[in-house]
Amino acid sequence: MYPNPQDVLPLPPRPDLHHYRKRAKDLVKACNSQDSAAIRAWAARWVRDLIELQPDDEQVQHRRDAERYADQIADFARARLAPAECALAQAQFVIARAHGFESWPKLAHHLEALVGMPTPASAFEEAADAIIAGDRATLERLLGEHPDLVHARSSRHHRATLLHYVSANGVENYRQETPPNIVEIARLLLDAGAEVEAEADVYGGGATTLGLVMTSAHPRRAGVQSDLADLLLERGARIDPGSVRSCLVNGCPEAAEYLARRGVPIGLTEAAGIGRIDLVERHFDEHRSLAEPAWRQEVGSALMMAVWYTRTDVVAFLLDRGFDPGWKVRDDGESRTALHLAAYEGRVAIVDLLLRRGAPVNVTDDVHGTTPLVWALHAWLAEGRTDQESYRGVVRLLGEAGARVQAEWIDDARVRADPALFAALMRRVAGS
Repeated sequence: MYPNPQDVLPLPPRPDLHHYRKRAKDLVKACNSQDSAAIRAWAARWVRDLIELQPDDEQVQHRRDAERYADQIADFARARLAPAECALAQAQFVIARAHGFESWPKLAHHLEALVGMPTPASAFEEAADAIIAGDRATLERLLGEHPDLVHARSSRHHRATLLHYVSANGVENYRQETPPNIVEIARLLLDAGAEVEAEADVYGGGATTLGLVMTSAHPRRAGVQSDLADLLLERGARIDPGSVRSCLVNGCPEAAEYLARRGVPIGLTEAAGIGRIDLVERHFDEHRSLAEPAWRQEVGSALMMAVWYTRTDVVAFLLDRGFDPGWKVRDDGESRTALHLAAYEGRVAIVDLLLRRGAPVNVTDDVHGTTPLVWALHAWLAEGRTDQESYRGVVRLLGEAGARVQAEWIDDARVRADPALFAALMRRVAGS
């Protein structure tokens, strides 16, 4: 739902359904306009007006995202509105989805429930805000006034319970925050009767609070991921067998290691990601020849995971066991080599190891047709990765190994800041 189900707009503090009806009519006018930029202008006005209604302490972050919000809404509107007939119902649908609701009637029902006397919907919204603010007193009051609130679900598409908000994952993005006392907040909800295994309709459905916690960047950054997991497991949460890999692919290696310590079985790829060389060796000894396609693909996935998490000893072991350093690993619809990933992540030692083991320096990925050097330069210069010394080291190694260079790739002050590197790369341009 919506381009990103979590990347939705916050509601204004006092939403007005009449105002939203007018906003939908304005979108229809923009759609019917001869001005090709009218829909984008409409989206920008909506985002700007909405940001100005948010609390002062939230406006800074929303302003950073304003252009992206406007582009996303405009693209979605163009895809949903038929240019020849721009119906009001279609415009209303766009607005509902941008706020995270399945349909206009559901958005309208939610807005009507927020007006006037306190309702279950308004209590839920206030409780969700209390959770992300770490406001125990307000949450305790609301649970006392509305005993069924702990079992209620959001009106939004994800249908999350209040306990799911503890994970700061899967719910609306502006509510993905982890206060320092989130374990205490979670305990309060569980003591009030929250169902620890309740599922939310995010990421394909069936998402439990534990699964969301273990793959969430916010409790990880707050240093409470394991503490939250301890509490949820103590209260009866079940661990999904595939949770270790989920943690790794979502950038949560500490959570993956935590689950492995709790006895969750792990395969070769998971062992590579958490750096358990002993288990990597055991899996390799127990399994089949690299000539078998399924096993070769698994080894390739393990190699990529080891590169991502800088498990250099695992990378060396897999290459020692005969894995081709130039093999293109297919995953998520694209195909690239370990050198592409190592270059992109700025892994100097691993780039050096792969090149010494014969990884082809000018191999291209199958989606963009670009080489590891382009991946490194993109991460460094286009994405603005801050570890400039690592990227200089990677680019230097790739250049010395014979990487093809085009002058426009390196026409950047950050490359020129290292005269020796810039000169070496320019010689590659002249010699290509």
